[in-house]
Amino acid sequence: MLKEFFQRRSLRKDASAEPTGLLPLKAVRSAVAFIDVEDPSFDAAKNALLAFFRENSIKADIFFFDFRRLGKDERLITSINTTVLRKDLNWFGRPSREKVNLMLSGEPDLFISLLPENSFPLEYMACCSRARFKIGRKQLPGNILDLVALDPPGAAVSQAAAFPAIVGLLEKIQ
Repeated sequence: MLKEFFQRRSLRKDASAEPTGLLPLKAVRSAVAFIDVEDPSFDAAKNALLAFFRENSIKADIFFFDFRRLGKDERLITSINTTVLRKDLNWFGRPSREKVNLMLSGEPDLFISLLPENSFPLEYMACCSRARFKIGRKQLPGNILDLVALDPPGAAVSQAAAFPAIVGLLEKIQ
C-alpha cells in the first residue's frame, strides 16, 4: 500500500506534459527502445531494432531491463550505461535518476517497449519520456501508450517475433 502510494506520487510528479499521438515514420528522427534481457530472443530483437533504425535514418538508444541475480561467474552481457539493473531501482521500483536522464537526453520522438509484461520501472520510463509517439505490447495504466500491438490470446510471443508486427503498424501510419 505504501509502495503503491509512492509509485503513484512519483508518476504524477515526474510525468511528461508533452502531448502524444500517432506520428508518421518519416517524422521520427530519434527513438528509444526497451528490451527485456531475460527473453531468449533479446539479441535478435536488438539486432532487428538496430537494422530498422538504420534503414529509416533514426538515431536511437536501446535500453535493457535486466533484473536477474547474477552469480559470481556471470557477466553482464549488455552495456552498463543503458542497462537498468535491480540495483538501479529504489525501494519502490523507480529507476535511478541517472538512467532516466540518459533516456531523456536523447530527446526521442518515438518510444518503443518490446517488453511483454508491465512493470513499474517500464511504466515510470514511459510516463517520464517526452517522446511524441509511444508504442508497446501491453497498455500501461493511465493509457500512456498511443499504439499497442497485442499478442494473440494465449500465445507467448518473443520480443523478436513481436517487433515485425510493430514495424508493420508503423509503416501503415501516414
